[in-house]
Amino acid sequence: MADLLYEKNEEEHYAVFTMNRPQALNAMGGSMNEELNVALHDFNNDREMWAGIVTGNGRAFSAGADLREMSGRNTQIAEVNEKFSKGEIDGDERAKELYRITGGQQGGPIGSLFSFSRSPKPIIAAINGLAVGGGTERAIDADIRIISTEAYMGLFEVKRGIMPGSGMHILPRLVAFGEAMYVGLTGDRITPEVALRMGLVHEVVEPDDLLPRAIEIAKMICENAPIAVQGVKAVANYWRNLQINEHYQLSDWVNKQVGGSEDSKEGPLAFAEKRAPNWQNK
Repeated sequence: MADLLYEKNEEEHYAVFTMNRPQALNAMGGSMNEELNVALHDFNNDREMWAGIVTGNGRAFSAGADLREMSGRNTQIAEVNEKFSKGEIDGDERAKELYRITGGQQGGPIGSLFSFSRSPKPIIAAINGLAVGGGTERAIDADIRIISTEAYMGLFEVKRGIMPGSGMHILPRLVAFGEAMYVGLTGDRITPEVALRMGLVHEVVEPDDLLPRAIEIAKMICENAPIAVQGVKAVANYWRNLQINEHYQLSDWVNKQVGGSEDSKEGPLAFAEKRAPNWQNK
């Protein structure tokens, strides 16, 4: 079964991307990222597709990174960094090894493989269930967000000893700085009501109304001139992405420090073993 379902309504000019790993709460593992990258490439280049919707199958929008996969990856990253610190490999060899281990996703936005915000076309996130860590990041990378009354959001990475991916780059540009810091520093669960108050989502709707409402919004967008719609997004995203490369350069450096730490191995491992983490602050 495909980890991503991609359906196009050619008559009404919108597409639906459905994350389809319900057994893993639609965590970003398996072949999902690759399939989403391929689907977005098709969507971006299809002149008859004018708007998109992203949602999840089952009780989750997305649980973010697959921490079982990440635990092994962080161990490998730490080993490479240790070899580099001992002079056993040079900087170029280190970079090649990190690229091999992470698949090119070390630092940078979720969009280092794909990006809703970098698509020239508007994307609506229909948040059907829990959206935590990379799931929240995936949602806030969209242009419009609506959320089910049964869903919640949050950047839980600090609870796992790791760094948010694009979350702390994008979030302060969407909501008040203090709200963004609360979300990032506490790892607290953000209810639909709080998300609406923050301005993190546009609407809160009942579960059965979520996808129909997202389709209704997509159709409203598709009634407009697509070139004008894409122009609006391009201008707005210029501000949203202002100095973003500098942000990601800093993030790369910070991620190398945090990602090579003992705590970054302990957090995902403790989660996988269903126990409290034993932080060492190193």
